[in-house]
Amino acid sequence: MPAPAVRPHPPGPQIRMNPTPSALPSLQDIAQRLAGYDPTALPVAQAQAFIAQLAGAVQGVEYLALRSALGRVLAEPILSPLNVPAHDNSAMDGYALRGQDLRSDAVTELRVAGKGLAGLQFEGSVIAGECVRITTGAVMPDGLDTVVPQELVSLTDGRVRIEPGAVKPGDNRRLAGEDLAKGAVALPQGRLITPSDLGVAASLGRAELPVRRRLRVAFFSTGDELRSLGQALDEGCVYDSNRYTIWGMLQRLGFIDLIDMGVVGDNASDLESAFKQASICADAIITSGGVSVGEADHTKQVMAALGDVTFWRIAMRPGRPMAIGRLQGGPLLFGLPGNPVAVMITFYALVRGALMQMAGVQGLPPTLLKARCQTPLRKRPGRTEYQRGIVTYGADGFWEVRITGAQGSGILSSMSAANGLVLLPHDSGSVQAGDWVDVWPFDGLI
Repeated sequence: MPAPAVRPHPPGPQIRMNPTPSALPSLQDIAQRLAGYDPTALPVAQAQAFIAQLAGAVQGVEYLALRSALGRVLAEPILSPLNVPAHDNSAMDGYALRGQDLRSDAVTELRVAGKGLAGLQFEGSVIAGECVRITTGAVMPDGLDTVVPQELVSLTDGRVRIEPGAVKPGDNRRLAGEDLAKGAVALPQGRLITPSDLGVAASLGRAELPVRRRLRVAFFSTGDELRSLGQALDEGCVYDSNRYTIWGMLQRLGFIDLIDMGVVGDNASDLESAFKQASICADAIITSGGVSVGEADHTKQVMAALGDVTFWRIAMRPGRPMAIGRLQGGPLLFGLPGNPVAVMITFYALVRGALMQMAGVQGLPPTLLKARCQTPLRKRPGRTEYQRGIVTYGADGFWEVRITGAQGSGILSSMSAANGLVLLPHDSGSVQAGDWVDVWPFDGLI
């Protein structure tokens, strides 16, 4: 596959790729600004607010051909250099006429003065009592403001007959600039570029778009019990699944360069080397394992020695333990728990939004569905819960959701069986069958 067409940012002041660490607040500064901050029992919303203050957006810009810009983050607003459409035009095949010629008390009869086609407009003049045969998209002839669909007229000897009430003045006419007015913002800065955005840009004559450079994210798993695929599985060991789910979640974002650093042994030397190597090349580092309270491994010690890092117990299920901070050199650090489902939930709840902020994405909150819960769900107030659910369309036209089964944080197959997460807020209690709940759909998320 050919490499995307890239050209450098236009000449001018060059901006550093990332804010310098000194330009961003320290963890202590952020914590002091959060009322009731308690790292041993941190609500999800407070953790999200904390991380949002820690993440700075990358600034590097490149210009990509349209087909290479899909899924990237728009670096600058795109203004329309012209009206779209450029002229008043017909919304359908039919006959263009003056609205004032329509009669409300009798059949309107008009002489056909000519024909206007899309790309080949009618050049003559039209007087009262005349109309023009016109096709969809054709420029409206001067003085004509209404189109009657061809199926609503009868044509005899070059004259059309229109029954009273078949059309109103102004119907079926697209106005110049109706889609986009000249000078209007066609695509806002920070937009995650979609297929329709490519079409909008093409309609403006844009062959390329300015996008933020890709975010560089390094990730690795820790633990002496982990084995990579292809290695022998010794007694008491397991295959590393977390790197593959993390890779998949990052890959689906579309604006990230991934740096897979494999499995790192649980010893201070290997961990320090991995963190230092990642700090040189990455904007963010994601690890899994080694952040639980009381664990006797080296991950937490090395993290703390190499940067400004704090360790949280978050009031959420699954996914309670987490590390957050910034290592020397500037990359943001996300230390996720080791259980497979907890890795995915903490990524979606806390990391995904931060990476989007770092990539410059603006105005894209997660989509939530309201669904009727088919079974009771036990929950105690004081923590946010994410339960794996299967959403279906009910016979009455409303969404319904049922839980996949056991919700243990090590049951990764439950994530594969689900098509969304049932989001139970921090202060809510148990759910009864028939209650309405929020569902975070996987479509567009994973």
